[in-house]
Amino acid sequence: MVGWGGNNGSTLTASIIANREKISWHTKEGLKSANYFGSVVQASTLKIGVDTKGNDVFIPFNNILPMVHPNDLVLGGWDISSLNLAQAMERAKVLDYDLQRQVKLKLEQLKPLPSIYYPDFIAANQSDRADNLISGNNKKEHLEQIRKDIREFKAANQLDKIIVVWTANTERYAEIIPGVNDTADNILKAVENSHPEIAPSTIFALACILEKTPFINGSPQNTFVPGCIELAEREHVYIGGDDFKSGQTKVKSVLVDFLVNAGIKPIGITSYNHLGNNDGKNLSAPQQFRSKEISKSNVVDDMVAANGILYKPGEHPDHVVVIKYVPAVGDSKRALDEYVSEIFMGGKNTISLYNTCEDSLLASPLILDLAIITELMTRIEYCAGDMKEYESFDAVLSILSFMLKAPLVPPGTPVVNALSKQRMAMENFFRACVGLAPQNEMLLEHKAPVKI
Repeated sequence: MVGWGGNNGSTLTASIIANREKISWHTKEGLKSANYFGSVVQASTLKIGVDTKGNDVFIPFNNILPMVHPNDLVLGGWDISSLNLAQAMERAKVLDYDLQRQVKLKLEQLKPLPSIYYPDFIAANQSDRADNLISGNNKKEHLEQIRKDIREFKAANQLDKIIVVWTANTERYAEIIPGVNDTADNILKAVENSHPEIAPSTIFALACILEKTPFINGSPQNTFVPGCIELAEREHVYIGGDDFKSGQTKVKSVLVDFLVNAGIKPIGITSYNHLGNNDGKNLSAPQQFRSKEISKSNVVDDMVAANGILYKPGEHPDHVVVIKYVPAVGDSKRALDEYVSEIFMGGKNTISLYNTCEDSLLASPLILDLAIITELMTRIEYCAGDMKEYESFDAVLSILSFMLKAPLVPPGTPVVNALSKQRMAMENFFRACVGLAPQNEMLLEHKAPVKI
Protein backbone atom coordinates (compact mmCIF):
# COMPACT_ATOMS: atom_id res chain seq x y z
CA MET A 1 0.00 0.00 0.00
CA VAL A 2 1.12 3.52 -0.76
CA GLY A 3 0.16 5.49 2.34
CA TRP A 4 0.50 2.39 4.51
CA GLY A 5 0.75 4.48 7.67
CA GLY A 6 -2.47 6.38 7.02
CA ASN A 7 -5.87 5.69 8.55
CA ASN A 8 -6.85 3.10 5.93
CA GLY A 9 -3.51 1.31 5.83
CA SER A 10 -3.06 1.04 9.58
CA THR A 11 -6.71 0.06 10.12
CA LEU A 12 -6.59 -2.64 7.45
CA THR A 13 -3.30 -4.06 8.72
CA ALA A 14 -4.52 -4.25 12.31
CA SER A 15 -7.80 -5.80 11.16
CA ILE A 16 -6.12 -8.53 9.12
CA ILE A 17 -3.94 -9.42 12.10
CA ALA A 18 -7.04 -9.49 14.32
CA ASN A 19 -8.82 -11.82 11.89
CA ARG A 20 -5.77 -14.01 11.46
CA GLU A 21 -5.33 -14.33 15.23
CA LYS A 22 -9.11 -14.65 15.86
CA ILE A 23 -8.97 -11.78 18.34
CA SER A 24 -11.95 -10.60 20.38
CA TRP A 25 -12.07 -7.34 22.32
CA HIS A 26 -14.29 -5.57 24.82
CA THR A 27 -16.24 -2.39 24.10
CA LYS A 28 -18.91 -0.56 26.08
CA GLU A 29 -21.45 -2.51 23.98
CA GLY A 30 -19.98 -5.89 24.83
CA LEU A 31 -17.56 -8.39 23.29
CA LYS A 32 -16.70 -7.95 19.61
CA SER A 33 -14.94 -10.42 17.30
CA ALA A 34 -12.87 -9.78 14.19
CA ASN A 35 -14.71 -10.01 10.86
CA TYR A 36 -14.55 -8.86 7.26
CA PHE A 37 -17.92 -7.09 7.10
CA GLY A 38 -17.97 -4.50 4.33
CA SER A 39 -16.00 -6.69 1.94
CA VAL A 40 -17.95 -7.88 -1.10
CA VAL A 41 -15.57 -10.79 -1.54
CA GLN A 42 -15.62 -11.94 2.09
CA ALA A 43 -19.06 -10.97 3.37
CA SER A 44 -21.54 -11.12 0.49
CA THR A 45 -23.21 -13.89 -1.47
CA LEU A 46 -24.26 -14.45 -5.06
CA LYS A 47 -27.04 -16.50 -6.60
CA ILE A 48 -25.98 -19.52 -8.62
CA GLY A 49 -29.42 -20.87 -9.48
CA VAL A 50 -32.48 -22.51 -7.95
CA ASP A 51 -33.10 -25.83 -6.24
CA THR A 52 -35.65 -28.48 -7.19
CA LYS A 53 -38.37 -26.54 -5.37
CA GLY A 54 -37.64 -23.29 -7.19
CA ASN A 55 -35.94 -21.62 -4.23
CA ASP A 56 -32.92 -19.41 -4.89
CA VAL A 57 -29.53 -20.92 -4.01
CA PHE A 58 -26.76 -18.60 -2.83
CA ILE A 59 -23.07 -19.21 -2.19
CA PRO A 60 -20.38 -17.01 -0.63
CA PHE A 61 -19.03 -14.63 -3.26
CA ASN A 62 -15.50 -15.97 -2.82
CA ASN A 63 -16.63 -19.52 -3.61
CA ILE A 64 -17.51 -18.84 -7.24
CA LEU A 65 -13.80 -18.95 -8.18
CA PRO A 66 -10.58 -19.62 -6.24
CA MET A 67 -9.71 -16.35 -4.51
CA VAL A 68 -6.92 -15.35 -2.16
CA HIS A 69 -7.98 -15.19 1.49
CA PRO A 70 -7.15 -11.88 3.24
CA ASN A 71 -5.48 -13.75 6.11
CA ASP A 72 -2.87 -15.04 3.64
CA LEU A 73 -1.85 -11.60 2.39
CA VAL A 74 1.65 -10.31 3.15
CA LEU A 75 1.38 -6.58 3.80
CA GLY A 76 3.91 -3.85 3.17
CA GLY A 77 4.16 -0.41 1.70
CA TRP A 78 5.43 3.13 1.68
CA ASP A 79 4.55 6.27 3.62
CA ILE A 80 5.91 9.79 3.95
CA SER A 81 5.53 9.41 7.74
CA SER A 82 8.14 7.40 9.66
CA LEU A 83 5.75 6.10 12.33
CA ASN A 84 5.55 2.34 12.67
CA LEU A 85 2.12 0.78 12.15
CA ALA A 86 1.33 0.66 15.88
CA GLN A 87 2.00 4.39 16.20
CA ALA A 88 0.03 5.04 13.01
CA MET A 89 -2.91 3.05 14.37
CA GLU A 90 -2.88 5.09 17.59
CA ARG A 91 -2.68 8.34 15.62
CA ALA A 92 -5.63 7.30 13.43
CA LYS A 93 -7.95 6.75 16.44
CA VAL A 94 -10.18 4.38 14.47
CA LEU A 95 -10.09 1.04 16.29
CA ASP A 96 -11.21 0.37 19.87
CA TYR A 97 -8.48 0.61 22.49
CA ASP A 98 -8.76 -3.01 23.65
CA LEU A 99 -8.20 -4.18 20.07
CA GLN A 100 -5.28 -1.78 19.60
CA ARG A 101 -3.71 -3.14 22.78
CA GLN A 102 -3.83 -6.72 21.51
CA VAL A 103 -2.31 -6.08 18.06
CA LYS A 104 0.23 -3.45 19.11
CA LEU A 105 3.25 -5.75 19.47
CA LYS A 106 2.85 -7.14 15.96
CA LEU A 107 2.25 -3.72 14.44
CA GLU A 108 5.34 -2.26 16.10
CA GLN A 109 7.43 -4.56 13.92
CA LEU A 110 6.00 -3.07 10.73
CA LYS A 111 7.45 0.17 9.36
CA PRO A 112 6.73 1.82 6.01
CA LEU A 113 9.43 2.26 3.41
CA PRO A 114 10.39 5.84 2.51
CA SER A 115 8.00 7.37 0.00
CA ILE A 116 7.88 10.20 -2.54
CA TYR A 117 6.90 13.72 -1.51
CA TYR A 118 6.32 16.49 -4.04
CA PRO A 119 4.84 19.35 -1.96
CA ASP A 120 3.13 20.88 -4.98
CA PHE A 121 0.73 17.93 -5.29
CA ILE A 122 -0.73 17.65 -1.77
CA ALA A 123 -1.84 20.19 0.81
CA ALA A 124 0.82 22.23 2.57
CA ASN A 125 -0.62 21.08 5.91
CA GLN A 126 0.85 17.61 5.28
CA SER A 127 4.46 18.80 5.54
CA ASP A 128 4.72 17.96 9.25
CA ARG A 129 4.21 14.27 8.42
CA ALA A 130 6.86 14.18 5.72
CA ASP A 131 9.88 12.75 7.56
CA ASN A 132 10.31 9.44 5.71
CA LEU A 133 11.25 10.39 2.18
CA ILE A 134 13.25 8.99 -0.71
CA SER A 135 16.09 11.48 -0.99
CA GLY A 136 16.71 13.88 -3.85
CA ASN A 137 14.57 15.50 -6.51
CA ASN A 138 15.38 13.21 -9.44
CA LYS A 139 12.10 11.57 -10.50
CA LYS A 140 13.86 8.93 -12.56
CA GLU A 141 15.80 7.86 -9.45
CA HIS A 142 12.55 7.85 -7.46
CA LEU A 143 10.96 5.59 -10.08
CA GLU A 144 13.89 3.18 -9.97
CA GLN A 145 13.84 3.11 -6.16
CA ILE A 146 10.16 2.14 -6.13
CA ARG A 147 10.86 -0.59 -8.67
CA LYS A 148 13.72 -1.83 -6.49
CA ASP A 149 11.45 -1.82 -3.41
CA ILE A 150 8.88 -3.95 -5.23
CA ARG A 151 11.48 -6.49 -6.37
CA GLU A 152 13.08 -6.73 -2.93
CA PHE A 153 9.76 -7.09 -1.09
CA LYS A 154 8.70 -9.83 -3.49
CA ALA A 155 11.97 -11.71 -3.08
CA ALA A 156 12.25 -11.26 0.69
CA ASN A 157 8.76 -12.66 1.26
CA GLN A 158 8.93 -15.28 -1.52
CA LEU A 159 5.75 -13.95 -3.09
CA ASP A 160 4.09 -15.11 -6.28
CA LYS A 161 2.85 -11.62 -7.14
CA ILE A 162 2.30 -8.16 -5.70
CA ILE A 163 -0.71 -5.84 -5.98
CA VAL A 164 -0.11 -2.16 -5.13
CA VAL A 165 -2.98 0.06 -3.94
CA TRP A 166 -2.70 3.84 -3.56
CA THR A 167 -4.41 4.77 -0.28
CA ALA A 168 -2.32 7.89 0.31
CA ASN A 169 -3.34 11.56 0.17
CA THR A 170 -5.50 13.01 -2.56
CA GLU A 171 -3.33 14.94 -4.99
CA ARG A 172 -4.25 17.90 -7.15
CA TYR A 173 -5.07 17.16 -10.76
CA ALA A 174 -2.09 16.96 -13.10
CA GLU A 175 -2.26 19.03 -16.25
CA ILE A 176 -2.35 16.99 -19.47
CA ILE A 177 0.47 18.42 -21.57
CA PRO A 178 1.19 17.33 -25.16
CA GLY A 179 4.72 15.98 -25.37
CA VAL A 180 4.88 15.36 -21.60
CA ASN A 181 2.27 12.89 -20.36
CA ASP A 182 0.15 12.22 -23.44
CA THR A 183 1.93 9.05 -24.64
CA ALA A 184 3.87 6.21 -23.02
CA ASP A 185 7.19 7.27 -24.52
CA ASN A 186 6.66 10.92 -23.66
CA ILE A 187 5.80 10.25 -20.03
CA LEU A 188 8.85 8.04 -19.51
CA LYS A 189 11.00 10.78 -21.03
CA ALA A 190 9.29 13.36 -18.80
CA VAL A 191 10.21 11.26 -15.75
CA GLU A 192 13.84 11.20 -16.90
CA ASN A 193 13.69 15.00 -17.12
CA SER A 194 11.97 15.28 -13.70
CA HIS A 195 9.12 17.25 -15.25
CA PRO A 196 7.18 19.09 -12.52
CA GLU A 197 3.78 17.85 -13.74
CA ILE A 198 4.54 14.18 -13.00
CA ALA A 199 2.74 13.36 -9.74
CA PRO A 200 3.93 10.95 -7.01
CA SER A 201 1.00 8.62 -7.68
CA THR A 202 1.93 8.49 -11.36
CA ILE A 203 5.54 7.64 -10.46
CA PHE A 204 4.23 4.70 -8.41
CA ALA A 205 1.90 3.64 -11.23
CA LEU A 206 4.70 3.73 -13.80
CA ALA A 207 7.04 1.81 -11.50
CA CYS A 208 4.41 -0.88 -10.99
CA ILE A 209 3.67 -1.16 -14.70
CA LEU A 210 7.36 -1.54 -15.52
CA GLU A 211 7.60 -4.25 -12.84
CA LYS A 212 4.53 -6.06 -14.24
CA THR A 213 2.70 -5.29 -10.99
CA PRO A 214 -0.99 -4.27 -11.02
CA PHE A 215 -1.68 -0.82 -9.56
CA ILE A 216 -4.99 0.46 -8.16
CA ASN A 217 -5.62 4.14 -7.44
CA GLY A 218 -7.88 4.64 -4.42
CA SER A 219 -7.82 8.46 -4.53
CA PRO A 220 -9.61 10.85 -6.93
CA GLN A 221 -6.69 12.52 -8.73
CA ASN A 222 -5.91 11.76 -12.39
CA THR A 223 -3.01 9.41 -11.70
CA PHE A 224 -3.69 7.60 -14.96
CA VAL A 225 -2.86 10.31 -17.45
CA PRO A 226 -3.04 9.15 -21.11
CA GLY A 227 0.63 8.20 -21.25
CA CYS A 228 0.30 6.03 -18.15
CA ILE A 229 -2.72 4.19 -19.58
CA GLU A 230 -0.92 3.66 -22.88
CA LEU A 231 2.09 2.19 -21.08
CA ALA A 232 -0.14 -0.19 -19.09
CA GLU A 233 -1.79 -1.39 -22.29
CA ARG A 234 1.56 -1.77 -24.04
CA GLU A 235 3.04 -3.76 -21.15
CA HIS A 236 -0.19 -5.74 -20.55
CA VAL A 237 -0.32 -4.79 -16.85
CA TYR A 238 -3.59 -4.24 -15.00
CA ILE A 239 -4.49 -0.82 -13.62
CA GLY A 240 -7.68 0.32 -11.89
CA GLY A 241 -9.22 3.40 -10.30
CA ASP A 242 -10.29 5.92 -9.21
CA ASP A 243 -11.26 6.78 -5.62
CA PHE A 244 -12.70 4.32 -3.09
CA LYS A 245 -16.52 4.35 -3.13
CA SER A 246 -17.57 3.70 0.43
CA GLY A 247 -20.31 5.93 1.85
CA GLN A 248 -22.16 8.94 0.49
CA THR A 249 -21.35 8.31 -3.18
CA LYS A 250 -22.39 4.66 -2.98
CA VAL A 251 -25.79 5.70 -1.62
CA LYS A 252 -26.07 8.36 -4.33
CA SER A 253 -25.39 5.86 -7.11
CA VAL A 254 -28.27 3.73 -5.80
CA LEU A 255 -30.78 6.48 -5.05
CA VAL A 256 -30.43 8.42 -8.31
CA ASP A 257 -30.64 5.18 -10.28
CA PHE A 258 -33.89 4.37 -8.45
CA LEU A 259 -35.39 7.84 -9.02
CA VAL A 260 -34.58 8.00 -12.73
CA ASN A 261 -35.79 4.43 -13.32
CA ALA A 262 -39.02 5.31 -11.50
CA GLY A 263 -39.63 8.16 -13.93
CA ILE A 264 -38.82 10.78 -11.29
CA LYS A 265 -36.55 13.65 -12.36
CA PRO A 266 -33.78 14.71 -9.94
CA ILE A 267 -33.14 18.40 -10.59
CA GLY A 268 -30.93 19.29 -7.63
CA ILE A 269 -28.44 17.25 -5.62
CA THR A 270 -26.58 18.85 -2.73
CA SER A 271 -23.97 16.79 -0.90
CA TYR A 272 -22.30 18.13 2.23
CA ASN A 273 -19.57 16.34 4.20
CA HIS A 274 -17.52 17.13 7.24
CA LEU A 275 -14.82 14.93 8.73
CA GLY A 276 -11.86 15.27 11.03
CA ASN A 277 -9.29 12.71 9.88
CA ASN A 278 -6.16 13.42 7.84
CA ASP A 279 -8.08 12.92 4.60
CA GLY A 280 -10.32 15.80 5.61
CA LYS A 281 -7.30 17.89 6.58
CA ASN A 282 -5.68 17.36 3.18
CA LEU A 283 -8.96 18.04 1.36
CA SER A 284 -9.28 21.40 3.12
CA ALA A 285 -6.85 22.72 0.48
CA PRO A 286 -8.66 23.97 -2.66
CA GLN A 287 -6.72 22.04 -5.32
CA GLN A 288 -7.03 18.72 -3.51
CA PHE A 289 -10.72 19.34 -2.85
CA ARG A 290 -11.22 19.95 -6.56
CA SER A 291 -10.00 16.42 -7.33
CA LYS A 292 -12.53 14.98 -4.88
CA GLU A 293 -15.31 17.26 -6.13
CA ILE A 294 -14.86 15.97 -9.68
CA SER A 295 -14.98 12.30 -8.69
CA LYS A 296 -18.07 12.78 -6.49
CA SER A 297 -19.94 14.95 -9.01
CA ASN A 298 -19.73 12.69 -12.08
CA VAL A 299 -21.36 9.71 -10.40
CA VAL A 300 -24.86 10.38 -11.78
CA ASP A 301 -23.92 11.15 -15.40
CA ASP A 302 -24.73 7.78 -16.99
CA MET A 303 -28.04 7.49 -15.14
CA VAL A 304 -29.16 10.91 -16.36
CA ALA A 305 -28.02 10.16 -19.92
CA ALA A 306 -30.04 6.93 -19.92
CA ASN A 307 -33.41 8.73 -19.74
CA GLY A 308 -34.08 10.99 -22.70
CA ILE A 309 -37.69 11.41 -21.58
CA LEU A 310 -36.77 13.20 -18.35
CA TYR A 311 -33.70 15.05 -19.59
CA LYS A 312 -33.17 16.97 -22.81
CA PRO A 313 -29.73 16.72 -24.49
CA GLY A 314 -27.22 18.58 -22.34
CA GLU A 315 -29.60 18.87 -19.39
CA HIS A 316 -28.28 17.78 -16.02
CA PRO A 317 -29.29 18.14 -12.35
CA ASP A 318 -27.71 20.95 -10.36
CA HIS A 319 -25.07 19.11 -8.36
CA VAL A 320 -23.07 20.67 -5.53
CA VAL A 321 -20.45 18.94 -3.37
CA VAL A 322 -19.05 20.50 -0.17
CA ILE A 323 -16.37 19.01 2.12
CA LYS A 324 -15.27 20.66 5.37
CA TYR A 325 -12.57 19.73 7.87
CA VAL A 326 -13.82 19.48 11.48
CA PRO A 327 -11.14 17.86 13.69
CA ALA A 328 -13.56 17.15 16.54
CA VAL A 329 -15.43 14.40 14.63
CA GLY A 330 -12.27 12.46 13.75
CA ASP A 331 -12.77 9.49 11.41
CA SER A 332 -16.56 9.58 11.87
CA LYS A 333 -17.53 11.40 8.69
CA ARG A 334 -20.91 13.12 8.49
CA ALA A 335 -22.65 13.18 5.12
CA LEU A 336 -25.80 15.22 4.53
CA ASP A 337 -27.59 14.95 1.20
CA GLU A 338 -30.64 16.63 -0.28
CA TYR A 339 -32.27 15.39 -3.48
CA VAL A 340 -34.89 17.66 -5.06
CA SER A 341 -36.88 16.00 -7.84
CA GLU A 342 -39.65 17.02 -10.19
CA ILE A 343 -42.65 14.69 -10.04
CA PHE A 344 -46.12 14.40 -11.57
CA MET A 345 -47.75 17.60 -12.89
CA GLY A 346 -44.98 19.97 -11.80
CA GLY A 347 -44.81 18.80 -8.21
CA LYS A 348 -41.60 18.63 -6.18
CA ASN A 349 -40.26 15.87 -3.98
CA THR A 350 -37.39 16.36 -1.54
CA ILE A 351 -35.42 13.54 0.07
CA SER A 352 -32.94 14.41 2.83
CA LEU A 353 -30.41 11.91 4.17
CA TYR A 354 -28.06 12.06 7.13
CA ASN A 355 -25.32 9.44 7.06
CA THR A 356 -22.64 8.94 9.71
CA CYS A 357 -19.77 6.96 8.20
CA GLU A 358 -16.84 5.39 10.01
CA ASP A 359 -14.70 6.48 7.10
CA SER A 360 -11.72 4.12 7.38
CA LEU A 361 -13.84 1.16 8.48
CA LEU A 362 -15.84 1.51 5.25
CA ALA A 363 -12.85 2.11 2.98
CA SER A 364 -10.48 -0.56 4.33
CA PRO A 365 -12.53 -3.58 3.17
CA LEU A 366 -12.61 -2.05 -0.31
CA ILE A 367 -8.82 -2.30 -0.44
CA LEU A 368 -9.18 -6.02 0.19
CA ASP A 369 -11.78 -6.41 -2.55
CA LEU A 370 -9.76 -4.43 -5.06
CA ALA A 371 -6.57 -6.36 -4.36
CA ILE A 372 -8.22 -9.80 -4.31
CA ILE A 373 -10.26 -9.31 -7.48
CA THR A 374 -7.26 -7.80 -9.27
CA GLU A 375 -5.14 -10.79 -8.30
CA LEU A 376 -7.88 -13.11 -9.55
CA MET A 377 -7.97 -11.29 -12.88
CA THR A 378 -4.25 -11.97 -13.38
CA ARG A 379 -5.19 -15.68 -13.51
CA ILE A 380 -8.05 -15.36 -16.00
CA GLU A 381 -7.52 -15.41 -19.77
CA TYR A 382 -9.93 -15.74 -22.68
CA CYS A 383 -9.96 -17.02 -26.23
CA ALA A 384 -12.68 -16.16 -28.75
CA GLY A 385 -13.36 -16.21 -32.47
CA ASP A 386 -10.24 -16.62 -34.57
CA MET A 387 -7.84 -15.99 -31.66
CA LYS A 388 -5.07 -18.60 -31.68
CA GLU A 389 -3.98 -18.17 -28.06
CA TYR A 390 -5.52 -17.22 -24.74
CA GLU A 391 -4.99 -13.59 -23.77
CA SER A 392 -5.51 -11.33 -20.77
CA PHE A 393 -8.31 -8.79 -20.72
CA ASP A 394 -7.85 -5.07 -21.34
CA ALA A 395 -5.29 -3.50 -19.03
CA VAL A 396 -7.90 -1.13 -17.57
CA LEU A 397 -9.89 -3.16 -15.03
CA SER A 398 -13.40 -1.74 -15.37
CA ILE A 399 -14.69 -4.80 -13.50
CA LEU A 400 -13.58 -3.01 -10.31
CA SER A 401 -16.15 -0.22 -10.84
CA PHE A 402 -18.39 -1.37 -7.98
CA MET A 403 -15.72 -0.29 -5.48
CA LEU A 404 -14.76 3.03 -7.09
CA LYS A 405 -16.35 6.49 -7.33
CA ALA A 406 -14.96 7.45 -10.75
CA PRO A 407 -14.46 4.14 -12.55
CA LEU A 408 -11.54 4.01 -14.95
CA VAL A 409 -12.55 2.32 -18.20
CA PRO A 410 -10.69 1.54 -21.43
CA PRO A 411 -10.52 4.60 -23.72
CA GLY A 412 -13.67 5.03 -25.78
CA THR A 413 -15.85 2.73 -23.67
CA PRO A 414 -18.89 3.80 -21.59
CA VAL A 415 -18.61 4.61 -17.90
CA VAL A 416 -21.23 2.88 -15.73
CA ASN A 417 -21.89 4.35 -12.27
CA ALA A 418 -25.22 2.72 -11.37
CA LEU A 419 -24.35 0.41 -8.48
CA SER A 420 -26.72 -2.42 -9.44
CA LYS A 421 -25.29 -2.56 -12.97
CA GLN A 422 -21.73 -2.59 -11.62
CA ARG A 423 -22.50 -5.46 -9.28
CA MET A 424 -24.33 -7.37 -12.02
CA ALA A 425 -21.40 -6.97 -14.42
CA MET A 426 -18.93 -8.29 -11.87
CA GLU A 427 -21.17 -11.17 -10.80
CA ASN A 428 -22.01 -12.24 -14.35
CA PHE A 429 -18.37 -12.11 -15.40
CA PHE A 430 -17.45 -14.59 -12.69
CA ARG A 431 -20.48 -16.74 -13.52
CA ALA A 432 -19.29 -16.90 -17.13
CA CYS A 433 -15.89 -18.12 -15.93
CA VAL A 434 -17.52 -21.25 -14.51
CA GLY A 435 -19.94 -21.78 -17.38
CA LEU A 436 -23.07 -20.27 -15.83
CA ALA A 437 -25.44 -18.07 -17.85
CA PRO A 438 -25.79 -14.37 -16.93
CA GLN A 439 -28.05 -13.77 -13.96
CA ASN A 440 -31.43 -12.12 -14.44
CA GLU A 441 -34.59 -11.82 -12.41
CA MET A 442 -37.12 -12.55 -15.17
CA LEU A 443 -38.37 -15.68 -13.33
CA LEU A 444 -40.21 -16.76 -16.45
CA GLU A 445 -40.58 -20.28 -15.08
CA HIS A 446 -42.90 -18.91 -12.38
CA LYS A 447 -44.84 -16.60 -14.67
CA ALA A 448 -45.51 -19.20 -17.35
CA PRO A 449 -45.02 -22.58 -15.67
CA VAL A 450 -44.60 -25.55 -17.95
CA LYS A 451 -46.92 -28.40 -17.02
CA ILE A 452 -45.47 -31.88 -17.45
